[in-house]
Amino acid sequence: MAHIGMRELRAALSTYLRRAQQGERVVVTIDGAPVAQLSPLVGDLSGVSLADLVARGTVVAPRRRGDWVPDDPLLLTSGARVDRALGQVRA
Repeated sequence: MAHIGMRELRAALSTYLRRAQQGERVVVTIDGAPVAQLSPLVGDLSGVSLADLVARGTVVAPRRRGDWVPDDPLLLTSGARVDRALGQVRA
């Protein structure tokens, strides 16, 4: 089992994810105190849906119904004031 700091995890994330994938448990620390762990997934999660996770209480159901449709992009010109652009978006 490896103990690594958050800074080291950020610098070599792919390395530690591969180690976890191979079965090693990696404990992440902040200021020397353990706060999280990376480990391999147990079981087959291919058939798990969002509805299953909500039913188990693992996640909270989304409040928005239907498909998400992004807003039209905000076109800004060079030198545009950000506060005015935000005012347009929030209006």
